[in-house]
Amino acid sequence: MLKVWIYILIAKSFGITFAIKLMEKGEEKAQTTYEKLSEVTPSAKEIVEYEDQHELELINMLDERRLRYVGSIVLGLNDALVELTGALVGLTFALQNTRLTAMAGLVTGVAASLSMATSEYLSIKSEGQMKNPLQAAAYTGATYVITVLFLIFPYFVFTEPLLCLSLTILNAVIVIFVFSFYISVAKGISFKNRFMEMVMISFGVAALTFLITRVIKIVLNVEV
Repeated sequence: MLKVWIYILIAKSFGITFAIKLMEKGEEKAQTTYEKLSEVTPSAKEIVEYEDQHELELINMLDERRLRYVGSIVLGLNDALVELTGALVGLTFALQNTRLTAMAGLVTGVAASLSMATSEYLSIKSEGQMKNPLQAAAYTGATYVITVLFLIFPYFVFTEPLLCLSLTILNAVIVIFVFSFYISVAKGISFKNRFMEMVMISFGVAALTFLITRVIKIVLNVEV
């Protein structure tokens, strides 16, 4: 019963499709048993293949709203991670003040979320897709704002700039890990490839922003 309630909670939190596919991943032991059984009874292999085919067909029949708008969620999440992680790196070394960095990061994040939501609305509307433009914009904007708040949270709690930056990078890794796992299960794609790609892009931009910040400070001879 505990396992049942856990999967009910997962389904309510992350969607029925994610919960079903997660349960499917837990059937590896059963698959191994079927494979051994098929060595003795060849017809068992056909039964397994038939079952897998019908399970896949039933799962694909699900039309879950959050998965229809997963592209909008990815857009908001990716942009928030790439843009804000890079911005916070630059602001941290440029301002050397956690409160100022938090305020600048929050203003930047909110403005960017509105911009991204508007762009998503216009994009969906102009392309004439089956998705609702307002809902797509809401998913993009909400995902962006939530990610922004999670990333800048350390700057509101601590006063040491480098500690805040380290925790922000850790938060970014956590967000990437959780979302990559969700997408890998819900969409049936490689977790490792998705996770590594997002990490390299996010931290590559952050490193580039740090270098640009250092160059600007040296060229303009500005110290805060």
